[in-house]
Amino acid sequence: MLQTARSNRYHIALFGRRNAGKSSLVNCLAGQAVSIVSDVAGTTTDTVWKNIELPGIGAAVIGDTAGFDDEGALGSMRVEATRKVLGHIDLAVLLLGDPDGDIALEKEWYATMVVQQLPVILLAGKCDRQGSAERIGKWNVILGADVIPFSAKTGAGRNELLARMQLCYSQDENLDDITYTLVKPGDTVVLVMPQDKSAPKGRLIQPQVQTLRNLLDKHCIPMCCALEELPALLASLARPPQLIITDSQVFAQVERLTPEGTRLTSFSVLMARHKGDIDTFIAGAAALRSMPPDGRVLIAEACSHIPQNEDIGRVKLPRLLRKKLGDGVVIEVVSGNDFPSELGGYNLVIHCGACMFNRRTVMSRVRQAKAQGVPITNYGIAIAALNGILEKVAL
Repeated sequence: MLQTARSNRYHIALFGRRNAGKSSLVNCLAGQAVSIVSDVAGTTTDTVWKNIELPGIGAAVIGDTAGFDDEGALGSMRVEATRKVLGHIDLAVLLLGDPDGDIALEKEWYATMVVQQLPVILLAGKCDRQGSAERIGKWNVILGADVIPFSAKTGAGRNELLARMQLCYSQDENLDDITYTLVKPGDTVVLVMPQDKSAPKGRLIQPQVQTLRNLLDKHCIPMCCALEELPALLASLARPPQLIITDSQVFAQVERLTPEGTRLTSFSVLMARHKGDIDTFIAGAAALRSMPPDGRVLIAEACSHIPQNEDIGRVKLPRLLRKKLGDGVVIEVVSGNDFPSELGGYNLVIHCGACMFNRRTVMSRVRQAKAQGVPITNYGIAIAALNGILEKVAL
């Protein structure tokens, strides 16, 4: 559980007013003092994330957000940061206060979560206090949904909350099977992993590790090599492999070496289905055929790293784009969470494989691009299209 990357964890965040009991709830679930608890409103100023193991879910991460009723210049910035959390999580827990007071914010945030198709658990905290049953009944009517009574002090409602979390997790549509239907038990699969200057020293990148583990879990026979050793590996096999999975940056070279009858894909294409919307990405790649000479392309990387000499997002992909579209194309690169809210000025967004993001984050960006009428694709599919081999790639 401790070694599970945060991008592969189930993301849960707690929302509510200042002093609603969010930090106490985090501590109750974690079984330790993770968040500072105080009667002073606004104690939590930035979202605090805690890795946790939850029954029936496994590796998860819980975020304790700042109160959405925060005030002042800094307060509005904290509220905006809390609002952005909605696009990165798999499940929201909304803590409710007094239904007889001002409830406009609770109704607004709940409506926003529903519109964004985000699973929500409604929780009435501090239910050990007198009149809690009546308070919960009012919330049930106001929001038209079931509200779980909870007390961090006594632990009442904790088991019901955990059971509801497990139910939401079981209904999640995230695809855990990275290789989908491309392989079956007993298939030989070759993984081509270039070990150039951009490869991390002493380790493999996360998509390679995840894919390798997925193949082992499916009882396939994976074989790994760098590009230079691929001809020798293929020649050593009694029969061609059922599938070759390559790093997208050597897609064209590997395609030329792929035996007839062997399917070909890339780690980034696998991530396009696993972390995003592959149909939208394929449709988005069509924009490369109608790009104007002075078109604008946004390249979005999930990780914030120090660029290497042959960085795929900043060097190799732009080189391919200019070779295909001409030197007049304008290319901009953003990384990490620096994804612009306005995309209207771009002709295409090309997103990385998003190994550092969860699926919810990628899908929020896909929805944003679609809502603004901007085509979006990902590295692997764009590179295959630019090399003229997309129709040969196993999707």
